Amino acid sequence: MKRAVLFTLLLTFSSLLFSQTTIKDFKSRKLNSTRQLKIKLPKDYDAASSIKYPLIIVFDGDYLFGPVVGQTQFQTYFDEMPGSIVVGISQGKNRTYDSLTDEVTGLPFESGARFFEFVGQELIPYLDERYNTSKFRVAVGHNIMGNFINSFMMKDLPLFHAYVNLSPDLVGSMGDNIVKRLEWVKDDVFYYMVTSSGDNTKLREEILKTNEKIKAIENSKLTYYFDDFEGESHYTLVTGAISKAFDKIFEMYKPLHEKELKEKVLPYEGTLDNYLVSRYDRIEELFGIVKPISEEEFQKVAAVADEREDIESLEKLGRLANKQLPKSLLGNYYLAIHAEKIGKPKKAVKFYEEAMVLDDVAFIKKDTIQLSMENLMAELTKDDKKGEEIEGEVIAESD
Repeated sequence: MKRAVLFTLLLTFSSLLFSQTTIKDFKSRKLNSTRQLKIKLPKDYDAASSIKYPLIIVFDGDYLFGPVVGQTQFQTYFDEMPGSIVVGISQGKNRTYDSLTDEVTGLPFESGARFFEFVGQELIPYLDERYNTSKFRVAVGHNIMGNFINSFMMKDLPLFHAYVNLSPDLVGSMGDNIVKRLEWVKDDVFYYMVTSSGDNTKLREEILKTNEKIKAIENSKLTYYFDDFEGESHYTLVTGAISKAFDKIFEMYKPLHEKELKEKVLPYEGTLDNYLVSRYDRIEELFGIVKPISEEEFQKVAAVADEREDIESLEKLGRLANKQLPKSLLGNYYLAIHAEKIGKPKKAVKFYEEAMVLDDVAFIKKDTIQLSMENLMAELTKDDKKGEEIEGEVIAESD
């Protein structure tokens, strides 16, 4: 059943792909020619909005653009990655000239150097000016263009923050150049490389050798992922690799999962509101986008607070929820539970009453809130009567 649903979704995304793709002819002074761009904007894109989106540049856009856009749509549907602006560069017969590199260094040479300047000095500035792009950029390249995209990392200020190398043809000393650069990067870099058992033998040997060297690097700014697929060819590895690459690169963006809750949230030293805030600050820092904390995220962390018997975190989560989701009943609900736990029933009733007039939450029923409030009020009434009886007895004894 699950496979059928996923297959249906993929068909839907495929059918929408070209109907929502803009084709643009871009005149380049660097190349002295016109290049065709394929541009796919997120479905909720609004040019007037302040929302920013990561920029994914797809080299070999003639055949890689479709798989990249399909995977992007698929993963954003499940909130596994942020909506992104995908731009494919159609290279066609120009590919040989665009990818021209020095046989010794593996770096762009002559026509390849001009294509390198076209991307950095013309294309990226144009896209940044025209669209709501965030600072986070991803480069995707296959074979010789997989080698080429590494050149952008050699600049003092790397043009991209994530590199998806699909069975790259590492020319000359490019493998060693990559290793040396990754050892010293000072800003966060995500680097993904893939080969397969059925890959081109020469390419595979160099990729495996480079992988061993990259694995030995100790640099906290580097996040490295490597895959070696079994049974795939140089071409069939592409689709699965794009899926794995995006899954890893945008791992921090995903909703809280069980592993993170168990290994990071549960043992966290400090109140759990701080964990949530720092996590989402990190998302903004990495990807240049602001992602609001969802009700589901609050609920997961509140459950951990309950497991830790951490009533202070519950109160802090309530105040944070009121700030982040002022129309939701969630914050007042947590504050009411906190007030109950510290023995302040009147305060709890007040928070429950405020929650009742706010927007519903899927996993909290207002009937439950109403029942909790009625039970507390009954207890308060009982206590008041008991107090009156005691006061009457004291007065009678004094008489």
